[in-house]
Amino acid sequence: MNLTFSPETEVFRTKVRAFFETEFPAEIIAKNRAGKSLTTEDIRRSEMALGAKGWLASAWPEEYGGPGWSVEEQYVFDEELERAGVPTVTPMGVVYVGPVLYTFASDDQKAKWLPGIRDGSVGWAQGYSEPGAGSDLASLQFSAVLEDGTYTLNGHKIWTSAAQHADWIFLLARTSSEGKKQEGITFICCPMDAPGVTLIPIITIDGKHVLNEVLFDNVKVPEDYRIGEEGKGWTYSQYLLGFERTSYARIGGKRAMLRHARELASSIPNGGNHRLIDDVAFARKLTEAEMAVDGLEMTVFRVLSGLSSGGSPGDAASTIKILATQTHQQITELFLNTAATFAQPGFGANAADIGLPLHAAKDVSAYFAGRAQSIYGGTNEIQRTIIARKVLGL
Repeated sequence: MNLTFSPETEVFRTKVRAFFETEFPAEIIAKNRAGKSLTTEDIRRSEMALGAKGWLASAWPEEYGGPGWSVEEQYVFDEELERAGVPTVTPMGVVYVGPVLYTFASDDQKAKWLPGIRDGSVGWAQGYSEPGAGSDLASLQFSAVLEDGTYTLNGHKIWTSAAQHADWIFLLARTSSEGKKQEGITFICCPMDAPGVTLIPIITIDGKHVLNEVLFDNVKVPEDYRIGEEGKGWTYSQYLLGFERTSYARIGGKRAMLRHARELASSIPNGGNHRLIDDVAFARKLTEAEMAVDGLEMTVFRVLSGLSSGGSPGDAASTIKILATQTHQQITELFLNTAATFAQPGFGANAADIGLPLHAAKDVSAYFAGRAQSIYGGTNEIQRTIIARKVLGL
């Protein structure tokens, strides 16, 4: 494997870096670096800045409005975005449902939904998990009943990321109970402002509002909001999950986290007269985390090297998901060491008011939020089963 980028790719890197340094809204970068929650307006402005450049749908094929970048250019773009401190692109639209739409939707559906996803003006949420169907997603009971060209939606979705910012939600719904449970699932889109849709915030242990419950009470949507064939939603969802699990890698972001940990440890005492970076145990853990990021990066390269333009990583993405989760948690555990006695939840935005360092507020928040990575997107246990059965053929 050739691990060096071509001169042409490095020229591309310079172009991307210059955009983030001189054209992208600096106040949004500053807010994101400070660990502050972004408003819906902030998110739209951030993503529309990328959309106006033609860079939001960075992995889409050119025929659907993508920039036509190589895998290497897509990788460099993601790396530079995270290096600059730009907010991570909300994946539900451009990374998740977008590829499903341009692969399986009708021409009219593509014309309706792809432009708003591509330019960042329309936000999406993902309606998969339910109170009784998380990792065992095929057990979902959310219902969609078709009558006279209209689906009636009823049920309860939970752990719905960024739904408070979304204009649309794509759903997995049960349209049949016959045969295997995977065979009765259908992929449907629904506007978030439809009558009967109720959003309930879930405040997580880091004090932030990222997740939601979404309730549907006799919500009506037209039949042409269904993507593809009725009963084929499981197939489309598995295609989508390959993109979702690969998106967790975030190599550039993890390297930025490591730099942050090293900088803090180089200036913070370890309780005596030495810097934390000179503590043998901490230095070992930092080195191990750096090696883990290198290993994750090599795995990403292997998976991406086999992709065609716009193709899904498939089951191999489960390896990335596990390694990305473990590495993120490994790094954020270093944050607890650098926060020391300030490593406590609950102070959040009030950190400065009570004399606590701002880095501790942000870093401990990242630690607590990262614990959920072992669960969302399919638990690590589920990912290992996928690898054993579908990748290794055991």
